[in-house]
Amino acid sequence: MTSYDAIAEVYEWLISDAKLTPAEFAASFDDVLGLLPPNAHVLDCSCGTGQLAVGLAGLGMRVAATDASEAMVRRTAALSEEFGVSVRTVRADWRELPDHFEDSTFDMVFCVGNSLHHAEGARGRVAALESMSRLLSRGGRLVLTSRTWELVRARGSRLDISDRLVRRNGRDAVVVYRWDIAPNWEDEHHIEIAIAQVDPAGSVLARSELLSSWPYRYEELEAELRRVGLRTELSTFDLEAENYMVVASKV
Repeated sequence: MTSYDAIAEVYEWLISDAKLTPAEFAASFDDVLGLLPPNAHVLDCSCGTGQLAVGLAGLGMRVAATDASEAMVRRTAALSEEFGVSVRTVRADWRELPDHFEDSTFDMVFCVGNSLHHAEGARGRVAALESMSRLLSRGGRLVLTSRTWELVRARGSRLDISDRLVRRNGRDAVVVYRWDIAPNWEDEHHIEIAIAQVDPAGSVLARSELLSSWPYRYEELEAELRRVGLRTELSTFDLEAENYMVVASKV
């Protein structure tokens, strides 16, 4: 599992302007949140810096948030305190989830922000999906977002440098992605993310992290969801779109 510890403190430069605040992040999932019962119990798995978890708690939901990165969990806890809401935070990767939560605990599990590709290969991905499925109540839903890896692989290894400065907390930064695309789908790929902050005097402070990745085809994801007892209700998959969302219910 990739940790994101090295770039946790500057992760907000990777979040889109439209999802920067907890309320905005939660509002981006309004359609699926309408499927939840009152006082729903929700897990934000791979919570990052906590915008979604805190946004959901602000809507009155009972929220737990997990991440494999200790630094991300700390940031989520700090954000929940800042906004005065209750979020249970736990450092755990996908395979460890059943060690912390009972089966059938949650009405909805979120696995968003393109995180599933960090599970190690098909076996690791199925194990992650199985853990999340176990925690869902009958009829509960997994909400998952993903890059369209068919597009990513078609573009090959490359360097992507943002064409504008991104401003967060009064500071500007340039975001750089370096993609190392392996020959075969099942091989380990690598993504290096760098956030280069530029201060008013012109000095640059860069933080970067090399992340492991195991991409997957959409058809593989669909089959793996069925394998762990989840039935796809909604999919926005489009081969020409950069990202998609899948909502799958516990059979």
